[in-house]
Amino acid sequence: MFQILLLLGSLLLHKQASLAAPLGKGNCTLTCGGVAIPFPFGIGTGCFQDEWYEIVCQESSNGTVPILKKPNLRVLNISLPDSYGKTIGMVNVVLPIIYSPNMSCGGKGSFTPVSLKGSQFVFSQSRNVFAAVGCNISALIRDTKSVIKGCQSSCEADNNVVRKTCSGSNGCCQTTIPSNLQDFTVTFQAEEKTAGDNGCNYAFFGDRSQFIPSTMDFNELRASGQYAAVLEWKIANSSGPELYEQNFISDVDECRDSTNWCPDRKCVNRLGHYDCVEESEKIKFILVGIGAGLGALTLLQLLWLSHKLMKFRKEIKLKERYFKQNGGLLLQQQLCLSKSNVDRDKLFSSRDLEKATDNFNKNRILGQGGQGTVYKGMLADGGIVAIKKLEAIYMGKVEQFINANAILLQINHRNIVKLLRCCLETESPLLVYEFISNGTLFQNLHDNIVTWDMRLRIATEVARALSCLHSPASIPTYHWGIKSTNILLDDKYCTKVAAFATSKSVLVDKTDATTRVQGTFGYLDPEYLQSDQFTDKSDMYSFGLILVELLTGQEPMAFLGDDKEINLASYFLLLMSENRLFDTVDTRVLKQGEKEGIVPFANLARRCLKSHGKMRHTMKEVEIELDLECWKTLPPSMVVPKRSK
Repeated sequence: MFQILLLLGSLLLHKQASLAAPLGKGNCTLTCGGVAIPFPFGIGTGCFQDEWYEIVCQESSNGTVPILKKPNLRVLNISLPDSYGKTIGMVNVVLPIIYSPNMSCGGKGSFTPVSLKGSQFVFSQSRNVFAAVGCNISALIRDTKSVIKGCQSSCEADNNVVRKTCSGSNGCCQTTIPSNLQDFTVTFQAEEKTAGDNGCNYAFFGDRSQFIPSTMDFNELRASGQYAAVLEWKIANSSGPELYEQNFISDVDECRDSTNWCPDRKCVNRLGHYDCVEESEKIKFILVGIGAGLGALTLLQLLWLSHKLMKFRKEIKLKERYFKQNGGLLLQQQLCLSKSNVDRDKLFSSRDLEKATDNFNKNRILGQGGQGTVYKGMLADGGIVAIKKLEAIYMGKVEQFINANAILLQINHRNIVKLLRCCLETESPLLVYEFISNGTLFQNLHDNIVTWDMRLRIATEVARALSCLHSPASIPTYHWGIKSTNILLDDKYCTKVAAFATSKSVLVDKTDATTRVQGTFGYLDPEYLQSDQFTDKSDMYSFGLILVELLTGQEPMAFLGDDKEINLASYFLLLMSENRLFDTVDTRVLKQGEKEGIVPFANLARRCLKSHGKMRHTMKEVEIELDLECWKTLPPSMVVPKRSK
């Protein structure tokens, strides 16, 4: 035991020495403008890890300032992760304010946000806040995964408001940003014709600790065109301690040849690094190492066995806690009380699904979205499934989540992707669906595979699926995510609707209803954007967009001349009002279909896209109309009879 203590003492002294070592490399400059520049950042050739960590010391009217060269951002402070990897590296920088493109703000900001794509940097979700300033506007962030977050601000009187808060009702609103954000776009949408803040609307990411509206001068902020924010960073394929060991000599020949390191002394290897010691100290170090190694072997074995046992018990308790936290007991109760003839064993273990997905290997990913990631899995019996790893359930939403999935576990409809089982003993719930082999409607439609006859059948089958979900026979279930990427096609091009979100029993948090908007561009119901209340008519609006996509072959956000982006629904309704329907119909549809069948199809889409939900059809009415009208144009071989009740 005494030998073990000696070894631990030696390790501790070595660790302290390594932590006390300088954080720069060689003769590199360590500061600029009063800011410390630690490795992997650096000034000058050979002083930084790669091009994203290069710092240039730039002259300014106030002296020298450090600039992160690649993204061209002024650096205010750099903090390293600790040696155990418990904290994340941070860089405080100055980001430009993002102005609305159609406004003249007269500042030094930008119309294009900063991109960190390709680097080890992300905009810190925990340390930053996204804020927008202007009257009667919505400011939306869209990342590369089409996840939308944003906020709405309004002014009750005029534009000359005093902003002591940023709550959304006084010309300023704020919200959180998506996680792992590197690249994004910001879209400003005016709610009324009144211009905000004397004709200038703008948004910015800001350091949450410094964003105190009651003490801020927003006029000065707008004129400056910039605001302090926080980036997180890391070194690819390395851990925290490597950052602190750059100053050790790693080659024995270099150590022996360096008179600065080993004058009249010997080079020895200490924990992978060469250091200089007296000859007697070298012998003592070797003897202590051999004795400690022999004495510690048995102790290490005992510690390993004890660790494995404690880890096993901890895993069991953690799984039990997650199971209760995610509503596992409630789901079991719901299935037991169900009157339908449904298999009560609907729960998988996490180990089964880890094996099925090769520990959720990134090569198994089928797709990603705002709710989670979908993996392709193979079960022990050889069955192929799609496994959806959801975002962790927020407190207060467990009961709604369980109610919705208890219903979906009992739904058996030919046009709805079957929810087979679920796993609730992990932090992020896992849902297991049947695997659909032929891709999404979006892929097939834009790869010129889907004919007009097939489009008519797809529209009818989607309507049947949604009509089943909306049916009052049980608790009505709303989809919340109807879009062409959530409509799948099997090997016979039969339609399968996927990616359910919640049920009618979900209650909206009124305190947050006016400042946050989430969804997918193009498919968002305008009425939902105003009220934050999702209904069956919101699903109907999204279904109307599907009909327009099938009719035009265009994406929800269409491009006109000069790369101008426009909402497909607005463009379609404009052409319909001008009696120019056939200017936007897909040429393949015009060749394959009859105008007598295309016109009622377009009129149905227009009624689904009414601005007021009360004026839209119910999904049952749409299903009946598609059965009566659209199927008249199909050849007998294409007709698929309705599933018997």
